[in-house]
Order: sequence, then C-alpha cells, then structure tokens
Amino acid sequence: MATITVRIDDDVRDALQSKAEDVHQTLSEFVRDRLQDAVFDFRDDKDRRKGRGGDLEPDSLSALDRHTLALLHRILGRVLPEDENDVDGDKEYQLERAKVLERGFTKEYSVEFIGIEPELSPRHCDFVLDVLQMFRITLHSIKELQKQGAMVDENQRKALTFDGFDHNDLLESQMSDYVRFLVEGGKWSEQKDFVLGADYGNSYHQVIPRYSRMLTEYREVKQRRTRSVGLRSYILNEAELHKIAAARVHPSGR
Repeated sequence: MATITVRIDDDVRDALQSKAEDVHQTLSEFVRDRLQDAVFDFRDDKDRRKGRGGDLEPDSLSALDRHTLALLHRILGRVLPEDENDVDGDKEYQLERAKVLERGFTKEYSVEFIGIEPELSPRHCDFVLDVLQMFRITLHSIKELQKQGAMVDENQRKALTFDGFDHNDLLESQMSDYVRFLVEGGKWSEQKDFVLGADYGNSYHQVIPRYSRMLTEYREVKQRRTRSVGLRSYILNEAELHKIAAARVHPSGR
C-alpha cells in the first residue's frame, strides 16, 4: 500500500484527531477513509437526494422542449386504445399534459419527470462493474482450487461472495438497480439466483467502503502477479484470496 506525506496546520491536525476519536479510529484510518471517499465521490448524493421522491424537474423548459413534449402527449392520446388507463393514462390525461406544457404551467411540470432518477455516474457504474468482476474472479478461483483438491475455508468463501448493495441507501440502491438491470439482460449470470431471488440483491447494510477496500487489495494482488496467459492470468491462489478476504474487515476491526 502506498504512503504519502501531507503537511497541515496543527489546528487542522487536532481537529482530525478529534473526529477520528469520535468514530473510534486512528488518525491514519480516519484520513485514509476520507481520502477514499473524496477520490471515489461516493457520498456526493446531492442530486441523488433530489431524485427518488423527486424534484429533478427543471424550473422551466424551452419553447422547443415544451412544443415537442406537448406533441408527443397529443400523439399518445390519439393512439391509446379507448379503454386504456394504465401507466400512460387515457386520452383525456394526455391532452391535459399537453395543455400544461403549451400554457407553460411550470408548477405542473413535475408530472413529466415522475420516475426519472438522477444519473448513476460513469465512475459509479465502473465501480459496480469492477466489484462484479472481482467477485467473478474470486468465485472461479475458488472453484479451480477445489478442483485441484484444495480445501477452501467456508468463512473465506463467504467473505469472497457478492453481498449485493444496501437498498436503504440512495446511492447503493441505484447501484443495486444497475446490477439487476445487467443480470436481467443476461450478464453476470453467476449472480442471477441472488440478484433475482428473495432478497433481490439487498445487502441490508452499506457495503461500498468494504468493496472499496477489497478492490484496492484485489488490484494490488493483480499488479504484483507475473504476466501469464490463459487461465493462469486471472485465477488467484490461496494466499491472494486470503488477502482480498481480509480486506473485507476494516483495519480497526482486525
């Protein structure tokens, strides 16, 4: 693990020490976690808080946008069956939405954006994909070791199993939605039973910090390995798996 040196004022150092003690961490652990949060931008939920339950709608729309949306509502109103009244509403509802847009009743624009959620950033999407890839590699590695006759500890196997994301956390819930979208699309099939099962991929607790630590160790393990081809290029040995599994626990709890 890399080491960096940063010079700060004494009062800043004292404030950091106080905050670290409040959460029962060493100063190094506290600073490392804050740096990790800053780098990965995982706790920047301002736009996300505006999402689910929503006020993502703009204060105003351009005349072109209003005209386009109004036309779409009028077209939908004409093509809906006479007895249609599902999520698209009926003809009367569609004509009402068109009227709102044409007359510029901005306070009524929110209906246009119901169901629209904040974007999951490319960094967050990459994090999800990296997590899934890490657990795919650990799963295949464990299976390969077992084929070779190695005894894999059950606790370590569980530690190297994907736990999903926390559905009670705004960001993690959206990450879980992304995983489900991928699995339902036929990708990451090894997670299908869990993600589409009874728990629906819910970890029931926040896991981003844990996955971040494991990914850091996983990447370092991969970097330390000698170049190879074929199956050996990604199958991990017992010692490497142990290091990744150990990173699941925060340093203060080891």
